[in-house]
Amino acid sequence: MDKILEAVVMSSYPNNVKQGLVRRVIEASKQPMDSEQCWSMLELCTKLYLVGDTKYKREIGKEVLEVYGHYHPEEFEEFFNVRFLLSLLQEGYGPLGKRSHYVLDYIQLGLQFVLESPSANSIFSLLRIEVLRKVCERPGPKQCAKISKLLSQHPQCIPTGKHQVLFCQQLIRCIGQFQCVSEGEEDIMEFLEHVNKVSGLLQRIWRTQTSAILPSLKELFTIISSTEEQEAPSNALASVVQFVPLELMDGVIRNLTNDDSISDVQMMMAIGRMIDWVSWPLGKNIDKWIIALLKGLAAVKKFSILIEVTLSKIEKVFSKLLYPIVREGALSVLQYMLLSFQHSHEAFHLLLPHIPRLVASLKKEDSNSATSSLEQLAELIHCMFFRFSGFPDLYEPVLEAIKALPIPNEDRIKHLLGQNAWTSQKNELACFYPRLASKSETGKIGLINLGNTCYMNSIIQSLFMGNSQPLMTKLQWLFAFLEHTSCPASWPPWFTPGAQQDCSEYLKYLLDRLHEEEKTGKRIYQKLKESSLMSQAVEHHYLNKTLIEKMFGGKMMTKIRCLKCLNVSSREEAFTDLSLAFPPPDRHIHGPGSASVLPVEEIGPQFIEPPENLNQVMGSPWVRRKPHVSGDLPAQPVPVETLGFQEAGEPSDPLSRDAVGAESTKDPILASGEQASAPKDSRSVPDLINYFLNVLPCRTAEKVAELTEGPHYLILTLLRFSFDPRTMKRKKILDNVSIPVVKTEDVWRHRKGRGGPGSSFVSVVYDLCSVVVHSGISSESGHYYCYSRECTDAVPHGQLRDGAPKPASDKQLDFEIQWYLFNDTRVSFSSFESVSNVTSFFPKDTAYVLFYRQRPGTQSCPLHEAVAEAGHLHGEPSLNKDLMEAISKDNILYLQVRCPLAACWTRTDDSSSGGCSPAAGGGGSGSFHGLVF
Repeated sequence: MDKILEAVVMSSYPNNVKQGLVRRVIEASKQPMDSEQCWSMLELCTKLYLVGDTKYKREIGKEVLEVYGHYHPEEFEEFFNVRFLLSLLQEGYGPLGKRSHYVLDYIQLGLQFVLESPSANSIFSLLRIEVLRKVCERPGPKQCAKISKLLSQHPQCIPTGKHQVLFCQQLIRCIGQFQCVSEGEEDIMEFLEHVNKVSGLLQRIWRTQTSAILPSLKELFTIISSTEEQEAPSNALASVVQFVPLELMDGVIRNLTNDDSISDVQMMMAIGRMIDWVSWPLGKNIDKWIIALLKGLAAVKKFSILIEVTLSKIEKVFSKLLYPIVREGALSVLQYMLLSFQHSHEAFHLLLPHIPRLVASLKKEDSNSATSSLEQLAELIHCMFFRFSGFPDLYEPVLEAIKALPIPNEDRIKHLLGQNAWTSQKNELACFYPRLASKSETGKIGLINLGNTCYMNSIIQSLFMGNSQPLMTKLQWLFAFLEHTSCPASWPPWFTPGAQQDCSEYLKYLLDRLHEEEKTGKRIYQKLKESSLMSQAVEHHYLNKTLIEKMFGGKMMTKIRCLKCLNVSSREEAFTDLSLAFPPPDRHIHGPGSASVLPVEEIGPQFIEPPENLNQVMGSPWVRRKPHVSGDLPAQPVPVETLGFQEAGEPSDPLSRDAVGAESTKDPILASGEQASAPKDSRSVPDLINYFLNVLPCRTAEKVAELTEGPHYLILTLLRFSFDPRTMKRKKILDNVSIPVVKTEDVWRHRKGRGGPGSSFVSVVYDLCSVVVHSGISSESGHYYCYSRECTDAVPHGQLRDGAPKPASDKQLDFEIQWYLFNDTRVSFSSFESVSNVTSFFPKDTAYVLFYRQRPGTQSCPLHEAVAEAGHLHGEPSLNKDLMEAISKDNILYLQVRCPLAACWTRTDDSSSGGCSPAAGGGGSGSFHGLVF
């Protein structure tokens, strides 16, 4: 009968004819027959099944084997013996080089017919050994899936005891080498099915033998933490983790993170490879394990590992949000990575170029998954905006992309940031704040934020860009490093980060300290003078004002007239900045009929364009008038610049009741001035100055303010923080304030002599050079950054004409002169348009401190001297030898940190500590730690 069956199968008859003949053979096989005939049929069917060259032959072999297993069990058991199976497993079946791939399928087929036979236990014992040997040979996913199928259907064949643990470990090793060799959809689905079968076997084993779980996980960690493998282990390992009971998670993570035998490099490799598992489509709870390990590393303060892994993997995690099958897990991991990475904006900024495209793709997808992910993503982005403000140029495209999505409230944002932070102690991350960066494409260098030192950075950059650096030793050195070093500034070892300060208060403190330091030098000079040890030239230098007074000092004359007795009292006060409060919401800044007079000698109508007609004049905060002061006032009529302010319904200012009408002709200086357009009901800088100069504590007096000496640098602080009696808390005034910028070629001159008939006062124009922005809604938190431009219109050293500085050129005063955005270490190109619109895009980002620089023109001698001195300071003077050596050393150390290979050719004999690395310590007299004063 075996010959008949073989002849039918090998014939060229059509398959339907063959099938009819085979059915006859099968029916005949169900009848009793001798043992020799059974063996012949079993051998033929085994051959067809194992080495048949067509699927049809294998199917016939399988069908006949099943018939003989059912109807001739004794003969089948005798044929399906241990020795035969051992030969199949160890030697294979078929000619050399063409061993059958169906041995395991054949064994699985035959086992069902010998389960109750006396030889069953011997077969199970054999298979327990052989499957362990098989997995140690690292078969591919298809063979491992067959082993798993065999053992899942016949668990008696699963290795036991120590061999069971070893089997699990070796099976995990196999999974680590699985690769899908094809990108076809069918092949990928088949690969995933194979992996699922293998990991399902592990789950079955772990359910019955929990003692095998931890050794299996240890082997898994050994694989993913290995630094010796040339190829990364397969992401199919993610399928293993999904079946580990979550109740074991805390213990497993705690053991891993506290194991001293695991190096940081191994841990970094392991967590990095685990994060890659977010791309595995069949995994469950994988995101929970990844996040748990990240939290475990934070608990043991492995911040360096977390930083490196986050920066290297976050873009890959983000990209997985495009795929619905892995989106949920990827979004969970992304949320934790971003919300925990709070010491630096680097991780978030890596994603900025990709966010608009992802948002557009999710909107187009229009599924429940996409909609939910969009809302979560928008919430996450707003958290990042809140935490890392000060990048309007980078954030505008992202803000535009998510503008239609819900915005979380501040409490929600603070909750998310608070519960995900690596640590509540900011000083624990102190050494990780700086990340070395060379000069940006702007040619400028930034300042590292040492935790909460943005208030200091923004002020120092503003001063540096404004060429107003005083000749105090430490500040001079810092500015020199900003100009010449490649390394961002760092901090001395005594600094404790985390204390937020007000940048305006810091500026006042800084200028006061520098002023007092120079005054101390003057006192020393006086003692030296008494001993006749100083020359007349040096004496002349020290007799002048301090540099702070020359550069930032101004004087204001305030006159108050009592409305009852008409007596006038006056007082002259010096100032280095003007603090401008916001008027109450119901207070009108200006309007028709305004008649309050402010004589301003040296600040002219430089902030706005001139009015076209008289009605505009009467409504403008800056009004050109010719007042006549009558009555008991001794002052003579002089042309002055005035600011109008009036409460609604108030009478005209009596001090100007006899004033003549305003001139309607355009002022030549105003003709070329420009001002940023303000939104409806917004404030402007002139509005606030007007309120500052006119507000009085009562209604029984009127005030007239006169600038008697204008500063070279006018500093305006917008008092945005006020106390709210309703909430008993300080609040921030978020009103948008339009910031004027001025440019002109015309210079007003004045005749010498003051106050006499026909004499006039000079109108000095101020040009905006820096704007410090506060981002946030509280004075106790938030972030500072600044916009600055090159103040190139300073008078170069030696370019004075007739004792006065020459006017700046058209090029130097051009409205389109390059602006820069300084945000700690990041320096980027910007524009005045960005300065003007920042609050429109980001309502919590508001101008706080403004630096205006007096345009070169006719001025009094002390101011001439200050201008000349300022020009001299920034006229590329040669740096002293010690300073140049310090900068050179710092650049060498920076190269060594950035590129260790550079150490072989940049090493110096000086082995003192310091340099750019935050771990280098230093801070002593011989160490320039990026130089912080």
